[in-house]
Amino acid sequence: MTPELAEISRTIEPAELGKRLRLARVAAGMTQTDLAGGEVTAAYISRIEAGARRPESGLLERMAGRLNVPLEHLLLGVSVDQQREIELALDYAELAAASGDAAGALQQAEAVLASLTETSPRVLRRRGEHVRALALESVGRVDEAIIALEDLTASPSADPVWLRELIALSRCYRESGEFSRAIAVGERAGETIVKLGLEGLTEAIQLTVTVAAAYMQSGDNEHAKRMCLRAISAAERYGSPIAQASGYWNASLIESRNGDHVAALGLAKKAIALFELGEDSRNLGRLRAQIASMELRATPPDIEAARIGLEQAAREMEWSAAGPVDVAGLHLVQARAELLAGDIAAAREHITASTDLARELAPTIHAEALVMHGRIAAADGAMQEARGHYQQAVAVLTAVGADRQAAQLWFELGALLREAGDTDAAMDAFQRASISTGLFAPNTMVSQPTA
Repeated sequence: MTPELAEISRTIEPAELGKRLRLARVAAGMTQTDLAGGEVTAAYISRIEAGARRPESGLLERMAGRLNVPLEHLLLGVSVDQQREIELALDYAELAAASGDAAGALQQAEAVLASLTETSPRVLRRRGEHVRALALESVGRVDEAIIALEDLTASPSADPVWLRELIALSRCYRESGEFSRAIAVGERAGETIVKLGLEGLTEAIQLTVTVAAAYMQSGDNEHAKRMCLRAISAAERYGSPIAQASGYWNASLIESRNGDHVAALGLAKKAIALFELGEDSRNLGRLRAQIASMELRATPPDIEAARIGLEQAAREMEWSAAGPVDVAGLHLVQARAELLAGDIAAAREHITASTDLARELAPTIHAEALVMHGRIAAADGAMQEARGHYQQAVAVLTAVGADRQAAQLWFELGALLREAGDTDAAMDAFQRASISTGLFAPNTMVSQPTA
């Protein structure tokens, strides 16, 4: 027995070993008494197979000899060579995902999972399921990704991989417009993370930032901002520059939503300086797109700087594991840049691409793309078309419970209609905006006492 197998024999889960032993015995046509070989009782073999006992390594090796199976089959579920082949296949799947070939990663992971048997090592199955879940998200099959991630995160583990899966699950919920579920992912896991001693890990801090993003999308900007500030402080305390960058990034988004574009741009540049120390092309691309969006909101807008940043963002997303939701967001900013530059045709091309990608996957981005459709139509003199796009955007946001964002769109629609001279329709839009924020006109009638 090699030292590696000897170590596995001392640490393997008894239930997993027992299942493999029973299946091998049944396949060999042996009874428990036959397998015992006079060394131990049949009752002891029964307890091993039930997962109640872990035999010492020498006995296990002799039982493998009686079964005429390699010891590694009982300890690993596969031969050493087979295990190495499976691990190599999963390495290739992870490499494909990291290089942006999510479809290839998904195909490879599903092929590996299909090749595994009931006795295959659980660690290989779980790794394959992890790769598959993240690849499903990247190719835009978000509902399937959520189901896979829910299964993977159901059993807490003192492992950064579990935290990454929680982050992905919260992100998928958020992109699907299920903000309360996205928030609950982090809230439920908080106590467990502390109990497992994981709170100082980069992934734990990034989970806090991811949940803050869900609060922001639901309209609670102030709570989201406080969460980001706590995350930045924790990242500095534990020495995690990537988590610190994530905190600055989301804090930047919040400041932008609050209208302080100067502060937002400063925070975003702090984030990108930290991200550039690493090799995360996907996040670099997304952050450059955000910075470009802020440059377009400046007074006056810096269109040329935004275009340069967007070109670089597009290249980085192409090289990385950027999914359709990220690309939809990039096209949205590109459409804004082209509209400000006066190129209506190019703006329409980008916004059509954004809408097509986001329609079934990301309600919030879909709504923003519809708004941009409306602005482009208005700039082209098509006011009726613009009104239709705005109303569709409001319907999308209202359907996912983003009432504050819907209110903002009603205000924008009201301003648009007022500029077009449609006063009655503009007043109706302003009234709907007030209703979306929970405001309403008081009843001015004085109630009369009843007899």
